[in-house]
Amino acid sequence: MILFLQILLIVSSLLLILLVLLHRGRGGGLSSLFGGGMQSSLSGSSVVEKNLDRLTLFVGAIWVIAIVGIGLLMKVN
Repeated sequence: MILFLQILLIVSSLLLILLVLLHRGRGGGLSSLFGGGMQSSLSGSSVVEKNLDRLTLFVGAIWVIAIVGIGLLMKVN
């Protein structure tokens, strides 16, 4: 079980780094390479940016769960 959580932690860490780098900064970001540069006329951010935000939060939650799980398993052992 701890091996699964360690692998999950490594994969989610790398994915989280990639997703954070894809976010748009103040002057644009890597997300503009994948269609994030097209702005919606009614809202402040595009659909791509909103979906990127949701995916980043989801992967961040998985990362936190993996950290807490590893900590609890190490405490028990």
